Amino acid sequence: MSRLVYINGEMVPSEQATVSVFDHGLLYGDGVFEGLRSYSGKVFRLQQHVRRLYESAHAISLTIPMSPAEMCAATNHAVAANGIQDGYIRTIVTRGAGTLGLDPNRCSDPKVIIIADSIALYPEELYEKGLEIVTTSVIRNHPAALSPRIKSLNYLNNILAKLEGLKAGCVEALMLNHKGEVAECTGDNIFLVRDGTLLTPPLDAGILGGVTREAVVEIAGRAGIEVLKVALTKHDIYVANECFLTGTAAEVIPVVKLDDRSIGLGKPGPITLDLKAQFHELTRS
Repeated sequence: MSRLVYINGEMVPSEQATVSVFDHGLLYGDGVFEGLRSYSGKVFRLQQHVRRLYESAHAISLTIPMSPAEMCAATNHAVAANGIQDGYIRTIVTRGAGTLGLDPNRCSDPKVIIIADSIALYPEELYEKGLEIVTTSVIRNHPAALSPRIKSLNYLNNILAKLEGLKAGCVEALMLNHKGEVAECTGDNIFLVRDGTLLTPPLDAGILGGVTREAVVEIAGRAGIEVLKVALTKHDIYVANECFLTGTAAEVIPVVKLDDRSIGLGKPGPITLDLKAQFHELTRS
């Protein structure tokens, strides 16, 4: 099905949506992106996603050729132009076309691309029964090398971890940081429930500050559930009462096994299910 893709102010049929082979986004992964969700035609937490996009761009000295307000308007336009109700939006900003050398100063005309399409979720069965995941040997990027808080077009770190998880028969995999602490999964943040308290790694564990993650923290706070952002190890997951992941596409999904070890009772727990239901209500009310 053909879609209309936003490229630098124009809506272009998807089969005609192209960028230069000299674009440094293609050559070097030099650019940033955001993944967003729409529910009933409305983009969920659009301003938070756009804020993070601009922060990522600023961190790599990439000037986005439009204001945040214009970016929000363009995103809404792309969703409406494609008639998207419940869908997924990918916003991309590349460095633009340059030379075959690394020098970003030789690039011109950064590209802003917005793709609005249908959403591919995990199978419903996994939300009911829970995920089984493994710990990958691929550690999260060292924050002094490439900050995981920058949502860059270079996702090879995550892809290598994803490949290892898939080879083990798991659709997600847990990544540790350079200190051996729990960071996040290849595309999702992680939460534990221990004695009624919610635990999740802090930003300095080398994670992306997920928008869905923060929404769940807010929901938990309103429900009177204490949330601690603390350093965690695999042991903490093994002995947790419950575990779940959060992400734009995943929303809230239970985890029932890590490294073939059952977590809690080996099935989605009550706090996980309650937070999942409350997030569903938040996004669809």
